[in-house]
Amino acid sequence: MMDRRVFVGGSLAIAALTGLPGCAETRETGMYGLIGKFVAAEGKRDELIGYLLEGLRDMPGCLSYIVASDLADANAIWVTEAWTDAESHAASLSLPQVQAAIQKARPLISGMERIAETQPQGGHGLSTGG
Repeated sequence: MMDRRVFVGGSLAIAALTGLPGCAETRETGMYGLIGKFVAAEGKRDELIGYLLEGLRDMPGCLSYIVASDLADANAIWVTEAWTDAESHAASLSLPQVQAAIQKARPLISGMERIAETQPQGGHGLSTGG
């Protein structure tokens, strides 16, 4: 009987090499990624999520911005971002709609942590604009 890890690993390698639909191409990119965690004040997570989603419109260079509630912690929120480059991310923080969302959200945040900066290589659903 084949080990499950060997089967899964081999299947992913074959999919990547043959370019099957829905499988990411691994390549060097200039993209910038960020994974962060917010902790909302007790009972304020849904309201905070609303504000985090509110500022998303018209952010040049934003390829993906995902806000997710943590299944194990009733106050935790995960944000996973992908940008064309780090400069686009930095510039987004001065956009009027982002500043307005920050002002509304700030009182609801009891903690924040930058988990990782990444360099996205591709993936299903990642809009690379090309």
